[in-house]
Amino acid sequence: MTSKRILGALGAFVAMSAVAGVLVAAVVTPTAAVASLAVSDATDTFNGLPDYLALQPLDQTSTFYATKGGKEVPIATFYAQNREDVSWKQIAQTVKDAAVDTEDPRFYTEGGIDIYGTIRGALATSSGSDVQGGSSITQQYVKNILVQRCDEQDQVDPDASAKVQAKQEKVFEQCYADAAGVTVSRKIQEIRYAVGLSKKYSKQDILQSYLNIVGFGGEIYGVQAAAKYYFDVDADQLTLPESATLVAILNNPNYLRVDDQAIKPDSSAQDNDSKDGFAATKERRDYVLQRMLVHKSITETQYKKAVATPITPKITSTQSGCQSAVAYDAGFFCNYVEHVLLQDPTFGKTADQRELKFQRGGLNVYTTLNLDLQNTAQSALSTWVPATDTDVDIGGANDSVEVGTGRIVTMVENKAYDDAGTGDASTTAVNYNTDYDYGGSAGFQTGSAFKAFDLAAWLEAGHTATEDIDAHYSGYSFPLDEFTASCQGGQLSGSPYQVYNDESSEGGEMSVLNATEESVNTAFMQMATQLDLCDIAKVAEALGVHSASPQTNPFQIVPSMVIGTNYISPLTMATAYAGIANNGMFCTNIAIDKITTTAGENVAVPKSTCTQAIPATVAAAMAWTLEHVITDGTATRAEPDDGTPILAKTGTTDNYEQNWLVTSSSKVANAIWVGQISGSDDLQYYDYNGSELANAKFYAARTILQALDSNYGGSEFTTPPSTLLYGSSESTTQNNSTTGGDTSNGTGTGTGSGTGTGTGTNPQPTSSPSPSAPATNPPSTGG
Repeated sequence: MTSKRILGALGAFVAMSAVAGVLVAAVVTPTAAVASLAVSDATDTFNGLPDYLALQPLDQTSTFYATKGGKEVPIATFYAQNREDVSWKQIAQTVKDAAVDTEDPRFYTEGGIDIYGTIRGALATSSGSDVQGGSSITQQYVKNILVQRCDEQDQVDPDASAKVQAKQEKVFEQCYADAAGVTVSRKIQEIRYAVGLSKKYSKQDILQSYLNIVGFGGEIYGVQAAAKYYFDVDADQLTLPESATLVAILNNPNYLRVDDQAIKPDSSAQDNDSKDGFAATKERRDYVLQRMLVHKSITETQYKKAVATPITPKITSTQSGCQSAVAYDAGFFCNYVEHVLLQDPTFGKTADQRELKFQRGGLNVYTTLNLDLQNTAQSALSTWVPATDTDVDIGGANDSVEVGTGRIVTMVENKAYDDAGTGDASTTAVNYNTDYDYGGSAGFQTGSAFKAFDLAAWLEAGHTATEDIDAHYSGYSFPLDEFTASCQGGQLSGSPYQVYNDESSEGGEMSVLNATEESVNTAFMQMATQLDLCDIAKVAEALGVHSASPQTNPFQIVPSMVIGTNYISPLTMATAYAGIANNGMFCTNIAIDKITTTAGENVAVPKSTCTQAIPATVAAAMAWTLEHVITDGTATRAEPDDGTPILAKTGTTDNYEQNWLVTSSSKVANAIWVGQISGSDDLQYYDYNGSELANAKFYAARTILQALDSNYGGSEFTTPPSTLLYGSSESTTQNNSTTGGDTSNGTGTGTGSGTGTGTGTNPQPTSSPSPSAPATNPPSTGG
């Protein structure tokens, strides 16, 4: 033996002998042992035990729920480690006995450490062997909690530079070495922590915490998750052979696991899978059973019967993330809820706090989603809008929002949710329903669906619903100096703005009611010349309307805005129309009703905030006018014919590239969008299921509205004051409604939009694709 090796062995002997001496003393007088351990910084007093070693709930699964048939149904589970903490009573006694008899027979009498096992390890190490184990259950708990802490605090950022990742990896490796490395100093610290825990907590608490933290292979942690994954039972229902099998797995989790995913420790190791009856695991399981027999936890008869029982797992995977919600047509909604949890300040002031709260899990998230209505909405949308088309990049989305509560009850899309974004054209990770910051796209031009906000500003300015206006005719060029935008400098200037209607014959003298029914672009542009464009924008903003992606497509206050050229999400439009139906009271969205922890505690959730966006009288007059759109106007094909009053507005852009129908009863609002994710094709020329894609919104919406009305019902809207309908002269009679055409509302083309005086023209908003979402359609000035 070289002198260097002799000195190393001597050093190890001295260090471990000191520990061994303390341990021997602990057998005779634990108090003396504690005093002896306080001779240096490495073996400091047990006082001041780190907070993170306290027995506390660990990172575990969170589950999202939705209602189906009035019952809460789990739709998705999230975990970094698949774990569910359980109480002492929720763990089968056979598991507790198997763990103690095999891992630490002196557990109930020792002071936190296995004295004899550790001495044996110390002496072996001092003789030149590797550092030996001999760890008690308490020590194993300490090591697991320290490793857990490394996983939480020292993760490698996949988006960081290679240099930063290398540094993070080094920090993680050092943390892991400090937590589980084979060194004398690490072992001494483990012993110190274990004795400290044993002085502070009961044996029952320590064993329960140990069984809740240990790994059982892969991402399976804790006895409850292991019982569910390997045998599809709860931990308190495990049989003796199953309990022994789980404890056997602890000896080498990734090799002895019983799901055909065993990782051999070396090339000489035998196979361990279902083909050979999990031979290696059975050998270890039978050893566990033998130790239970020796310690009289089971009888000879129980032992023989258990040994004769083959290992027959019933693997039941729990998928992490929103992908599992696809089975409930809820992948996109699930993704939206996840974004809410990570972004709403209710769950933490900073992004890091919210991320940590979600990562730690243990949350039961009860969402607002109604799966019965969701399934109907998905079926209706998929019936009329294909997931993909070889000739056009087609998209479709539908949202339903409760009036007065802001609760989102449906959220569907024509494509299948794919959280990795690696599928074919029929799948996507982009949620077309919502804003870019919440997993959505850059939004879509709304066309004439925006005219509801023009109407609101018109009525607020003192005009009436039946007032006659000169709508001009299709192709009319509006001088820009006829428009005012006080928030942007006042009167506009620039090239005239030419506007077309859907039908060349539309125009001339007509009432605002008729113009709304037929969705006449030139009429609304003429109305806008009598208003302040900023007032229209203020009304829309008060009702929650905003750009789906301000960085890509900022909301623009320009003449073309009047006929819907801003990029807005379907969820935003549904929520705005719910505000109209709610007598002008706008209520912010909520997707979560309540959250509880696995311990049964309530967690604060975002609440809907309601504000009076527009006067109730104006909202009533709007509802009266917009009801005519579905009874006599452009939305008649979506009429559910069930007696429920519904206000509505259609919307299309140039060449029917984007197509909308936004509606609301007194109980629930609905927005459906069918259009192009990219490209500028005319959807009138593309058929699916025997109908033009441009008209798919009507047929899908009709089915959805019937389901919503059947579930919610609906009453008459508030009666508006006659002055807002007919003016101050009550002798004025209501104009007869002119039935709208068969097509959606008109489209138009324009040559400019303009800004404040002296600044020249302002080009139409362009659509540049957002970094991780598909581009929306090219700019349009259609109505």
